[in-house]
Amino acid sequence: MQILLATRNHGKVRELRALLKGLPFEVIGLEGFPHVSEIEETGNSFSKNARIKASGYALQCGVHTLAEDSGLEVAALGGKPGVHSARYAGKETDHDVKIAKLLSEFEMSRSVDRSARFVSHVALADRTGKILFEAEGICDGTIANEARGENGFGYDPIFIPDGYDQTLGELSDDVKNSISHRAAAIAKIIRYLRDFA
Repeated sequence: MQILLATRNHGKVRELRALLKGLPFEVIGLEGFPHVSEIEETGNSFSKNARIKASGYALQCGVHTLAEDSGLEVAALGGKPGVHSARYAGKETDHDVKIAKLLSEFEMSRSVDRSARFVSHVALADRTGKILFEAEGICDGTIANEARGENGFGYDPIFIPDGYDQTLGELSDDVKNSISHRAAAIAKIIRYLRDFA
């Protein structure tokens, strides 16, 4: 059986493929479906966006589809950027610009509370678009004073997970894939997929 990863984010595809390694499925990406229309993330929560994408791409491609929506929630910013993490400072803007904007807004908040968390919600749809399973993962941590590290993607260089001194941008893929929000969510869905197989 094939499972389609419903994202064009190369960093996310690489991470999800590594997390799903060893399952008795062929994990494929959207690059195999060049004429598929992009599904807009119109939900007001990570779970709604994951379901929208899983159902939408499954219906277009006729393949079981795994979609994930995730983002960074910063306590001092009232949970922002949250579901708008990918579109923060503009959808097509580099993450360097997004990170600079977030750090600037944090400084302007004058808060001493650097706590933050990454949230990931995954949804699996069958080829008819019916949602079969959902799971959520959370990684708690703090916001670094500046971006550090070249590993990972997105906001990883400014997020220090609890129990570590390094940012996700400095930690190895193996460590990140054992502690991240995405790893926690995927671990739950893997249990379902093993029974499903």
